[in-house]
Amino acid sequence: MEKTLVMKFGGASVATVDHFASIATLITQQVLEYSKIIVVVSAMGDTTDELIAMAKKVHPSPPKREYDMLITVGERISISLLAMALALKNQEACSFTGSQTGIITCSRHSDARILDVRPHRILPHLNAGKIAIIAGFQGVSEGGEITTLGRGGSDTSAVALGVALNAEKVVFFKDVEGLYAEDPKLNPSAKFHDKLDYEQALSIASNGFVLHPRCIVLAQKNELPLQIRSFNQTSLKVEGTWICGDKRSTTLRPIYEELEM
Repeated sequence: MEKTLVMKFGGASVATVDHFASIATLITQQVLEYSKIIVVVSAMGDTTDELIAMAKKVHPSPPKREYDMLITVGERISISLLAMALALKNQEACSFTGSQTGIITCSRHSDARILDVRPHRILPHLNAGKIAIIAGFQGVSEGGEITTLGRGGSDTSAVALGVALNAEKVVFFKDVEGLYAEDPKLNPSAKFHDKLDYEQALSIASNGFVLHPRCIVLAQKNELPLQIRSFNQTSLKVEGTWICGDKRSTTLRPIYEELEM
């Protein structure tokens, strides 16, 4: 039976160019177990903040369409560099922007909602055994305009792709070992959770760290298991935190995001 995996790497895990070799190693470790691997990547480190600052130097309140065109550059840098790092390890990979991937959103710039995922362009590559590397945080409106998803966008991209491609799970590689009752950077003695249901995870995420509630809500609608792990391969808590329900239905039709007014 073919198994599909979605892996998500955030800005901290791609903080520098040197990080891409380590990420490529983590990906290649999954090739024997999963026949289809989709990797969603954020912009490197502070790249998005730097692009926003650049825009505001030119225009204090930049036009939203052009703002989205600019800040999607960061993820495009990450996906191409990761594809190169995988090529060096003799792994065939292709990079795709959100629009090339078929992430269809509403027309609202800077805070778009995902209405559908039509991954027709990446499927032939996955079926050929190639790794698909996707730019998180971005999509395309039904009118063909480039959009960004706002806060939590890359994590939400990963879950939406997991839903569309019937992935076994989505694994988030973070700079913490999983979900704690409190931010472990602020409270080193915070309680660690190895497994949570969606409601418990939402309660913790509402405090504003590790995962955005938006991606957990999307996973809950579709009963898609999530796993949070450290990208540090020497982590003591290798399994990290699982977020899931009691069981998963294989007959669910994909449900995406509702358009908020």
